[in-house]
This record gives sequence, structure tokens and C-alpha cells, in this order.
Amino acid sequence: MGIVRARGPRRAGVRTAALAGAGLAAAAAGCVFAALGTVAADGSRAEAAAGPATAVRAAAEATVIEPAARPAAPELSGEDLDGKPLTTADLRGHVVVLDVWGSWCAPCRAEADDLDRLDRQTRDAGVRFLGINTRDPDRAAARSFVRAHGLGFPSLHDPTGALLLRFPPALLNPQAIPSTLVIDRRGRIAVSIGGAVTEDELRPLLTRVMEEAP
Repeated sequence: MGIVRARGPRRAGVRTAALAGAGLAAAAAGCVFAALGTVAADGSRAEAAAGPATAVRAAAEATVIEPAARPAAPELSGEDLDGKPLTTADLRGHVVVLDVWGSWCAPCRAEADDLDRLDRQTRDAGVRFLGINTRDPDRAAARSFVRAHGLGFPSLHDPTGALLLRFPPALLNPQAIPSTLVIDRRGRIAVSIGGAVTEDELRPLLTRVMEEAP
């Protein structure tokens, strides 16, 4: 239900499919999690250049991975947008939503309010949101973005994109911005989303990971 086409070969623990829009996200999430796969949210398929070898993605595609096939997420350390130390080691035992964004990225602006809203709604349930601010040499521009959208979660400052290279490229394309990962309580990548995502699209995928046994 809600799966309209398959994309690419099926791999153990992962299947590729497309989702027919945000209105079907809740129904399809159960189907996709049961079957596993990659879902595409309804929206523009246009991609525009945003700096060297960077594609700005306006439509979301999500890869969902069953627990037995999930790769470990790399531990990340660095500085936040104020120059203070920040590490994912402090998030162990939590479900983590990791969002890759840039202040120069129009789809990042489109999804920011939805992500902030979902962050605030799930925080008491133990979910932690963390951003990776990429290809923003000037922290001031990134801080202005955060203020403009009232973001309540911190971000690692990654001006060169080096942190993105630590992830499996099949799950986090370092040239596709924005991207979002859902990491389970055991520190494994459960969901990978390339492109701007809405609250309605992300919520059912996140909820499934939240409901898993610790």
C-alpha cells in the first residue's frame, strides 16, 4: 500500500520502493518497514547545483534497513556553531535523528521548521536531533539560519564536508543536501533520507525505530 514503483536491485535487508506522498506516509511506513526499502516522497525532482559537485535535493528518498542488516553509524566529534565541543558519543542509548544541512540550501530551509517541530515533540521520549552543518565556511551564516528557524537542536560545524565521508556513501551521499539519518539506540543506521523531508513523512519512520526494543 502506497508503494508505487521499485527502484534498483533488492539487497539482503534492504528493498527499494517509492512512496506516493506525505498523505500515505503513515500507512506505507509499516509496509516499508515490513518489506524494507527506499521510499520517495512526492515533490519536485529537479536538482540544482549548489557549489562544487553538490546537488540540492528537493524531493525525499528514504532507505529503510532491517535491524540485522544495519551498519554502525560512525562516531562524530567536532565543534558546534559556537565553537564548543560536540560529540555523538553523548547520544549513546538514544534514537538519534541526524540532519545534514547548509544555510545556502533552499530545501534545507523548507524542511527546517518541520524538523524543529518533530524534535520538540519527541524530545521527552528520548529522541535526540543533531545537525551537521556542511559547506558553510562562515559560522555566522549558519547561526543566522538557526535563529531564523528557531532550531532547538545543536549542529556540528563541518565546513569541508569531511564528516559526511565517514558514512557509507550508499546511505549518505556527501554530495546530496539535505540528508537525514535515523540512528537506533544501538548506534546503527536504521533510516537514510536524501532530500527535504516533511514532518508527516519522517514521523512514521522515526516512530517505528522508537518502538523497537532497546
